[in-house]
Amino acid sequence: MAGAKTPSYVLTLRLQTESWQKHILEKRFEIGRCLYNACLEECLKRYKKLQHDSRYQDLAQQKPSKEKNRQLSDLRTEYGLSEYAMHAFVQPMQRHFRKHMDAHTAQKIATRAWKAVERFLFGAAKRVYFKRFGEMGSLEGKSNSAGIRFKSHAIHWNGLMIPVIIQPNDVYAHLALQDRIKYCRIVRKRIRGKVKYYAQLILEGVPPQKINRQTGKAKHPRGEGVVGIDIGTQTIAICAPNEVKLLELAPSVDDIHPEKRRLQRKLDRQRRANNPNKYNEDGTIQRGNKEKWVWSKNYIKTKNQLAELQRKLAEKRKQDHNKLANWILSLGNDIKVETMNYKALQARAKETTMNEKTGRYNRKKRFGKSIANKAPSMFLAILDRKLRYDGKTLKKIDTFSAKASQYNHITGEYVKKRLSERWNDMNGCKIQRDLYSAFLIMNAKDHLKEIDREKCFATWERFKRLHDKEVERLKNSGNKLLSSMGI
Repeated sequence: MAGAKTPSYVLTLRLQTESWQKHILEKRFEIGRCLYNACLEECLKRYKKLQHDSRYQDLAQQKPSKEKNRQLSDLRTEYGLSEYAMHAFVQPMQRHFRKHMDAHTAQKIATRAWKAVERFLFGAAKRVYFKRFGEMGSLEGKSNSAGIRFKSHAIHWNGLMIPVIIQPNDVYAHLALQDRIKYCRIVRKRIRGKVKYYAQLILEGVPPQKINRQTGKAKHPRGEGVVGIDIGTQTIAICAPNEVKLLELAPSVDDIHPEKRRLQRKLDRQRRANNPNKYNEDGTIQRGNKEKWVWSKNYIKTKNQLAELQRKLAEKRKQDHNKLANWILSLGNDIKVETMNYKALQARAKETTMNEKTGRYNRKKRFGKSIANKAPSMFLAILDRKLRYDGKTLKKIDTFSAKASQYNHITGEYVKKRLSERWNDMNGCKIQRDLYSAFLIMNAKDHLKEIDREKCFATWERFKRLHDKEVERLKNSGNKLLSSMGI
């Protein structure tokens, strides 16, 4: 695809669809779903045949090597396990639906199916998932010259011409449309119970700078300097030469789990009431029962309420993350952060432990809910993407070498602390643990494996003053603070 390796960004515009156009789009999305599932099933069939090949079985028992990888790659190609083999597989099916589905869009669907299987083949995913009815959320082309294309402020696709909504005073959209369009995507969303369609234009280059109409200045100016970040499951500590902050991640996001559980219990009751023949006497589902499930109108209504709850949460979270990322970029462009395995933090604890005080077994739950609500990894991805627009990247220090949570720059020693210990004693001065970690990360050496002790001493006094100011602000804020802040 032309321009695939150049920088890209996305412009999303609402489509002004009429009723008859929505019907056609619904049909095309359903065709796309069927093509995707067919490609996925074919990939899995070919993989099963490959597994029964004696050559593959012999290679699977060998130790990893370049020669083994080459032979495995040749075998996968021989059995048609490749992206271009899927393109050839989907071509006859696409011809059957050529009135609704063009060749480029069908090939992109085949590529999506292959990417899902590829992740499964190489151990990046445990399994692949087929798309159920209504789950196909987007369709995209390969270029802006054929298939789904944007021309004259409208989306053109196999006889459809759907205008996009661009406000006259939307300066950002008008500036963005001056860049070359790589390809187009049509996205289907359900908002407040209604299906709406959007055009996503993948544009070449970097996003135009947003301007404040009243002042004429940039809305989100970029700063220069080093910024250290210590990010947790719900909080983020930020340390820059002239700013020290301890903030809650995505503060607009409410804890929806009580409401979510209520709707899930309601769904379960409705499902059991509508399908008594699908359950055993002990309440478990009959596995061998092939009868069709019955979904009542109230069940579908409750299901849509749950989906809308999740959608609002996602929108609030994304908006908060973008605001925070823009503010951090105004502090500096050399941003350092400590690496963290959030997947491991989400998983339940493996070891069974007992509470010494109560004598009861400790819960094995860890940080699954808070990570799902606050999405710290998503925030880092947004921050890194915004940095790349300026030719920078998010610098990740080596957690195991630097040990920012254990290091004391005054004594030069490493001391392990329990998770409940939120304050450090620095020669009689109480320093908040997360803020101190952000301070150490800011002063990490260029190779990102060690803390620069001399820099720590040079910037300590200013950090201490800003730290005390931030702690005082938190104490007098009047807001309910998270327990992990220790304030």
